[in-house]
Amino acid sequence: MINDIKKQSEQKMKKSMEALGHAFAKIRTGRANPAILESVMVSYYGSDTPLTQVANVVVEDARTLSVTPWEKNMVPQIEKAILKSDLGLNPSTAGTVIRVPMPALTEETRKELVKTARGEAENTRVAIRNLRRDANADIKTLLKDKEISEDEEKRGLDDIQKLTDKYIAEVDRVLAEKEKDLMAV
Repeated sequence: MINDIKKQSEQKMKKSMEALGHAFAKIRTGRANPAILESVMVSYYGSDTPLTQVANVVVEDARTLSVTPWEKNMVPQIEKAILKSDLGLNPSTAGTVIRVPMPALTEETRKELVKTARGEAENTRVAIRNLRRDANADIKTLLKDKEISEDEEKRGLDDIQKLTDKYIAEVDRVLAEKEKDLMAV
């Protein structure tokens, strides 16, 4: 029973880390990364569709993304969607290929992006701590229902705490990496 609770908690903590990874992918550094455009929605035959489902997005060079729509008539809509996306990007079209240069980040912008990254990391830490709280409550319920002994409860709570510490340390490591990446000129 305690092992099931630990497994569930670990799976949920892994999902929290994956969510953090996705959030960090959207925070742009000075380098081109196709994940930056994942949140861009394009009007495709009347419905909003993610850009990645109507075009191929690839890294052309260190500071340029290349967007190639699968349908030629989508070029203006895609260009408009990128401009409206609040990402601070200015696409330029050459025939059917849209090039999206990544502007160099100012020191002020970098600091704002670091604050955003820290906020995302803190949200993930809170989520992990909430998972710990839920797992601890489940273990204490097992003790109250006399399904486990006090020793097993203590061991289970210690294991959950170790798991929590491991994932909090992982969040800190990933955040430090992202901050270093953002502050690199």
